[in-house]
This record gives sequence, structure tokens and C-alpha cells, in this order.
Amino acid sequence: MATVKLRRVNGDYGFDTVNENGTIIKMDTNPDMGGQEHGARPMQVLLNALAGCSSIDVISILKKQRQEITDFSVTVNGEREAGVEPSLWKDIELTFEIAGNVDEDKAKRAVDISMNKYCSVAITLVKAGANIKTNVIVKKPES
Repeated sequence: MATVKLRRVNGDYGFDTVNENGTIIKMDTNPDMGGQEHGARPMQVLLNALAGCSSIDVISILKKQRQEITDFSVTVNGEREAGVEPSLWKDIELTFEIAGNVDEDKAKRAVDISMNKYCSVAITLVKAGANIKTNVIVKKPES
């Protein structure tokens, strides 16, 4: 069982969450609600989790296929539902940038497998109604 403990550490809404391994995530709310920019907002942490979960999958799949990754990044953009509470993620777009000696078709397939089979965060967000779109950019080494 996973365990996370939250503790208020900065103002009214500045929190540190700590997992069973001692890893700390700082969270806060937006300044309009009294936040002090102590950390990420909780809904942003969901996007962080999506980026991390899918990246672990994609890198693992590509390594098993003996693809040589020299650099890897993911940019996540999300739009939430407007005018409703709770305001869930409506549209999410991930752009994977993978550098190295990587076959583009294998990279795209790895992302697809992650999003539709392995990434629990992605599947949770889709079940909550989010539309997730992905882009894959492969940068080959210059000869």
C-alpha cells in the first residue's frame, strides 16, 4: 500500500507531501486563493505524474528494443473544464522529444502502448473524461 503524508509548512496552503521513501513534493494553491507559490498546484501534479508515468514506460520499452536514447523530455499542456466544479482535465497534449539513435516508428508505438496499456495515470485521466493527444519528435544524431 502506498502512503503519503501531507504537512502544512508555508502559510495557509503551502504543503509538503512525503511518501514512504522520503521523497518530498511541494504543493500550494494559486495566489488568488491565498497561495504563495510554495510549490505546484495539485492539478499540475497530476500532469507531472502523467509525464513521469508515461516516460518510464516509453524509455523502458525503447531500451528493450535496444534503441539508444541520448536525451529525453516531455512537455505536457492541459486545459481544464471551464465554469464547473470540480474542474477536471478536459484536453491534455504530451509532446515527447527523444534524441538518439531511435527508430521513429518504434518511438511512436512505445508512446501508444504506454498511453493505452501501461500508464495508470493516463488511463485514470481518460476514465475521468480527459482527451489525451500525443506527439513524438525524434532527433537523430548528426552524421
